[in-house]
Amino acid sequence: MRLLLKFIGFIVVLIVVAVVGLLMLPGDRIAQVAVDQLRAQTGRQVVLEGETQVSYYPVLGVSTGKLTIANADWSQAGPMMTADSLKVGVDFMSLLSGAVKITGLEAVSPSILLERARDGRVNWELGVSGVAPSGQPAGSSNALALSLDRALISSGTLRYVDHGAGTDLSVRDVNLDLQWPQYRGQADFTAALTYGSRPLDLSGRISNLAALIEGEITPLSLRATAKGGSVSFEGRASTQPQAQGTFTADLADTGGFLSALGIDGVNLPRGLGQVAKAKADLTFASDQRLALRNLTTTLDQNSLSGELDLSLAGAKPVLTARLAAGQVDLTGLTGGDSSSGSSAGWSKDKIDASALGMLDGEISLSATGLSVAGLQFGAARTLTTIDNARAVVKLQSLAGYDGTISGQVVANNRSGLSVGGAVGASGVDMQKLLTDLAGISRFTGKAEANVDFLGSGASLHAIMNSLSGKGGIHMGRGTIQGFDLDKLMRSGVTTGGTTVFDSLGATFTMDKGSLYNKDLLMKLPALSATGEGRIGLGPQDIDYLFTPKVDSINDGKGLAIPVHIRGPWADPRIWPDMEKAIDLNFKEEKEKAKKELEKKVKDKLGVDSTNPDESVEDAVKKKLEDEAKKRLLKILQ
Repeated sequence: MRLLLKFIGFIVVLIVVAVVGLLMLPGDRIAQVAVDQLRAQTGRQVVLEGETQVSYYPVLGVSTGKLTIANADWSQAGPMMTADSLKVGVDFMSLLSGAVKITGLEAVSPSILLERARDGRVNWELGVSGVAPSGQPAGSSNALALSLDRALISSGTLRYVDHGAGTDLSVRDVNLDLQWPQYRGQADFTAALTYGSRPLDLSGRISNLAALIEGEITPLSLRATAKGGSVSFEGRASTQPQAQGTFTADLADTGGFLSALGIDGVNLPRGLGQVAKAKADLTFASDQRLALRNLTTTLDQNSLSGELDLSLAGAKPVLTARLAAGQVDLTGLTGGDSSSGSSAGWSKDKIDASALGMLDGEISLSATGLSVAGLQFGAARTLTTIDNARAVVKLQSLAGYDGTISGQVVANNRSGLSVGGAVGASGVDMQKLLTDLAGISRFTGKAEANVDFLGSGASLHAIMNSLSGKGGIHMGRGTIQGFDLDKLMRSGVTTGGTTVFDSLGATFTMDKGSLYNKDLLMKLPALSATGEGRIGLGPQDIDYLFTPKVDSINDGKGLAIPVHIRGPWADPRIWPDMEKAIDLNFKEEKEKAKKELEKKVKDKLGVDSTNPDESVEDAVKKKLEDEAKKRLLKILQ
């Protein structure tokens, strides 16, 4: 804003000289006098090229050719300002009374360069007479008391370079329409510019533009509109910069709007603000800290309230937020509904985790309910810490599936997306949990469980097929629906019914998307059961051998019938393995019968095997060969 005032100061000098010399000097001489005066006041080289023309009817004014204002002597970036041409119109009667009322000001293709050196020096510190330094009161008099009926800028550019911070920002296609009829009065403006990949329209009203230019805090209202939505501010601000007031946002396409602010490629998951609305009390301090209080926001289907603080002073924004919500739906984080029992398998939609790298910070959230990755939870309190594209979500308290869940989950997008964690569950309803997690509804009962896991990939399908880790589970009384072990053991019927067990325990490991278990132990009222095999968490299939055993029969030796469970989760095949059942239950009887059969063969054929290493089959074969040789010799004789 100070640069604007200094530029207007040059225009004033040019007009005053033009009026004084209107009837005495040619336009070029008038321009040279103005240039010399401005050079003396600013210490900068000023060049006007082309013909300077003075008009006095119907409007008193001056038009120039190309204007160039040199940069600070320490800069090597070229001129501070250039413009293809300037046109200025003034009110003659106001000028005679000592005031400068500009009826029209037009700058064609101005280009402004603002620089900050490594040592903190800035190139816009110009010594224009009558202008107080930024942030200081201007005093009772002001030599530049003027007004602008209308000022126009077309096809302008603005570049800001901070050599200390390594910042280089450019705004192009700048068009401005400013109406400022009284120097210490209200100014209205509309503007259009391009900073990012999409144009941005600005409009606003400043109650006292002169006070704002002089560094005072001034009431104002601003609105920024782009393809995708709009944001607005109404309150007070200064050029320090400082601001305090009410902030509102209405974004139908958050990613599209951010691209107009130079933030491209943002594709937020559904639930985090693809469509967003917000309102809050805003405070922005000169140390680049933004505070939002009494915040209410709607992010897609989620509504939240609370407060946040955002620091913009570093290389990356740092956010601290305290939020409260009702039911929070984050199923969009996994690329869609991941309720996973369908034959189609896990979703292969790409998970866009780029939002993890946008900022660092700490976010606390309390919610009455939480939906994520196809799972449904109750009341939740979480603390999320984000550092360099790595988010750690600590489950301070989480209710779900009639139990509680604790632990933490990590999402890391530093070099490709990976998801891991260590989670424990207590008193959870296994039927509800497995139904949501894997589409399996056969198990019922309460469980204690723990799991450490890690998966990586760009989709839920890739992550589930790469899972590794370990864990364990323990259940009290429960059921397995779909078959009745008691009926199976008594009659061999493998379909229908329900198995009731008193306890169940197992540990497992995971590798490449499959879960492996070797120590399942289930105790039932009349029998026990063991199990081992593979459960394909990625491919959604199972290959498991379940072996129930009745201890009270078979002369106290027990009876075990292995049951195979094999196939897809949606429709596994279940059948008893009778060959294994015979091996397990009748091993002694089988060996005894084999020996009796061998003895009968020996007696029938007259085989006498005295070699302990020679089998019955070998002895019989040798006996037959000997008999064949004898018969052959008899024929030959």
